[in-house]
Amino acid sequence: MGSHAEDLPTPTTPAGREGLSAVLARPDRAVVALDFDGTLADIVPDPEQARAHPGAVSALAALAPKVAAIAVITGRPAGVAVRHGGFADVPGLERLVVLGHYGAERWDAVTGTVHAPAPHPGIHAVRAELPGVLDEFGAWHGTWIEEKGQAVAVHTRRAEDPQAAFESLRGPLGELAARHGLIVEPGRLVLELRPPGMDKGVALAEYVAELDAGSVVYAGDDLGDLAAFAAVEKLRTGGEGGIPGLLVCSGSGEVPELAERADLLVPGPAAVVDFLAALADRL
Repeated sequence: MGSHAEDLPTPTTPAGREGLSAVLARPDRAVVALDFDGTLADIVPDPEQARAHPGAVSALAALAPKVAAIAVITGRPAGVAVRHGGFADVPGLERLVVLGHYGAERWDAVTGTVHAPAPHPGIHAVRAELPGVLDEFGAWHGTWIEEKGQAVAVHTRRAEDPQAAFESLRGPLGELAARHGLIVEPGRLVLELRPPGMDKGVALAEYVAELDAGSVVYAGDDLGDLAAFAAVEKLRTGGEGGIPGLLVCSGSGEVPELAERADLLVPGPAAVVDFLAALADRL
């Protein structure tokens, strides 16, 4: 893993360069927020086997004391992200925050506890009906259901034609979710049925406001990260010059919508880790 100051890449957009300059000028007012899967951890066929990149924790621990805060914002349950990331009890990460279920859950390293709402009643109903829906539409073979506590996800990555299975299920799962007061969050060959009202953009904007941050970096790889990208774009155009921000896209060959809006493209979690380490070195 490269970790030299000269390795810090230059954003390709004026807004991104302004965002990075603001972080470098006043790191004590900078929030660095990151998705987990596909950004800090490689995408794997079984999400239960996903783990943070081997250099991720050390890079985060080197950077965290130099900035206002680091937050991991993920669709996973907060506790699962903490375990799979190896984030607990790490020197340097005493103030890390993990916002799970798109911000509905919060884990703070300072207390080591997760604060979460009661499960939405629609989750239980969807969980019971989902196998029948998959069978009805001939999508049972090759797909599988991930239980996420506050949500339920259907993965198509193992199907014979993963993209075709993904597209064929968007409508039926959207109808199932709507019947029970839920929404569908599409991802990289995964469709997640979850409660409405919270997304990564809301979570990020609220956290930036909570800390009265002067700049923000957000790194993501998936469709669920579009809301966070939109939140940073909105912050950049706010009153009195806005809050400068840098948008980093992690290897999104599967998600061109995200890559097109990024200020900085890196080829995946290993490169995200290199970026974090280089930023820590520069600061």
